[in-house]
Amino acid sequence: MRAPVSVVIPTLDAAARLPSCLAALMEGVEAGLIRELVISDGGSRDATAEIAQEAGAALITGEASRGGQLRRGARVAKGEWLLFVHADTVLAPGWAAAVAAHIEGGQARAACFRLRFDTGGLRPALVAGWANLRTRALGLPYGDQGLLVTRGMYDAAGGYRDIPLMEDVAMARALRGRPVLLPVSARTSAARYVAEGWFRRGLRNLWTLARYLCGADPSALSRGYRRSGHRS
Repeated sequence: MRAPVSVVIPTLDAAARLPSCLAALMEGVEAGLIRELVISDGGSRDATAEIAQEAGAALITGEASRGGQLRRGARVAKGEWLLFVHADTVLAPGWAAAVAAHIEGGQARAACFRLRFDTGGLRPALVAGWANLRTRALGLPYGDQGLLVTRGMYDAAGGYRDIPLMEDVAMARALRGRPVLLPVSARTSAARYVAEGWFRRGLRNLWTLARYLCGADPSALSRGYRRSGHRS
């Protein structure tokens, strides 16, 4: 039986963090779960392409736009299931078993992982806790929690929108039903929170989400983020 999952990773100058992401994904390769790795690059100037090729991933390139990169990656992926993972996200041990159980359980819903940061303390725990609560209550995971969908779910939702920000929220809203929160964590970088301040960045993320849900233009929201830092 052919492995069911295509993993799609958007990258842009990701050489520093991509190896850890790929190393964690090897669990799925060894379990016979992953059919292929697709790296959708936005024009990296570092060693991202070389790392992707060494890992045996299919590499496609195009304009830097996470929504567009995800869309292009999904277009070439051949798996029955699509797993979208950010380059700075590391899936915790046991993730392959959790994904396999979700698939084998005949779930007609998308799934994502529990958010965790790569640093300890009360503030990281509170921010991650809010993200996981938002996912349960509102069905709105961010991209750093990963997203697992069937090809049919993805196509029915219209795929990722080629927008400069909030492509993950747009996808979550287009899916039917709230994503299942799998009992395994996705660890992501806390660097931007540490640099900008946990409260300040968290509040800005919440304000940006609220503005988007109220109809704000993603391009305008993105320009604001380019002036003050990007959400991972």
